[in-house]
Amino acid sequence: MSLERKSNIVAPHAPLIRDGDAILHEARALMARRVAEPSRRAFLTRTLSLGGVALLSGCSLDDNASVESALNKISRWNDRVQAALFRRDVLAPTFPASAITRPFPFNAFYSIDEAPVVEEADYRLELSGLIADKAPWRLDALREFAAPRAAEQITRHVCVEGWSAIGRWGGVTFADFLRRIGADTTARYVGFKCADDYYTSIDMPTALHPQTLLALTYDGQTLPREYGFPMKLRIPTKLGYKNPKHIQAIYVTNTYSGGYWEDQGYNWFGGS
Repeated sequence: MSLERKSNIVAPHAPLIRDGDAILHEARALMARRVAEPSRRAFLTRTLSLGGVALLSGCSLDDNASVESALNKISRWNDRVQAALFRRDVLAPTFPASAITRPFPFNAFYSIDEAPVVEEADYRLELSGLIADKAPWRLDALREFAAPRAAEQITRHVCVEGWSAIGRWGGVTFADFLRRIGADTTARYVGFKCADDYYTSIDMPTALHPQTLLALTYDGQTLPREYGFPMKLRIPTKLGYKNPKHIQAIYVTNTYSGGYWEDQGYNWFGGS
């Protein structure tokens, strides 16, 4: 997972500002630009003088707390708009095998040599929160559960750095797995903790989307280490940073729990 910034910012008061379109365009461009330093506050105080965020929020860019507050408000607004527009019956595009990107790029916040090594024999998927059956799952049991329900998709991974790639993922729909473990599907969030210290959370409607896949294979083979062994969540309706790899624990909750990049300023909903 490389440093990514979400680009489709939706500003709550742009229509009330005379130059709203221009301001919003500037805000989108700035937030989409790749930034080596993950701090939104340092980025904006360094690069914005009369920019859109200040005008939209009425804050002073010399006031760190004001900048942080403004960005949080815009980000949360964007999350709410995306959630309101999301529909479980609207599918992401799928592609023929001829369109698969080869090789599919490795993408993480560390080098490929640093990808975690998970021993299959020792692996247990831990479950917690609003789940009826919290018994841990071995990988062979997951494969056995997935076999008669096998699902596959060839979909596009979209990174907000500006690139995308098409890959072939196989496994079981996440909705089927959630029903099997007795997850409370009226809860608000599903969260993930991973072997590479990554963590994230998603909204329940996305978790139940028919294309959200608990992926155990890539291109017909056991999911490789570099793509997230032993499993990843493949969500073609969301940006790349919302697709956790090397999943070790899943929990269901009504408490917002953020995510690795989200806690550093990325939009939480992360729709593509």
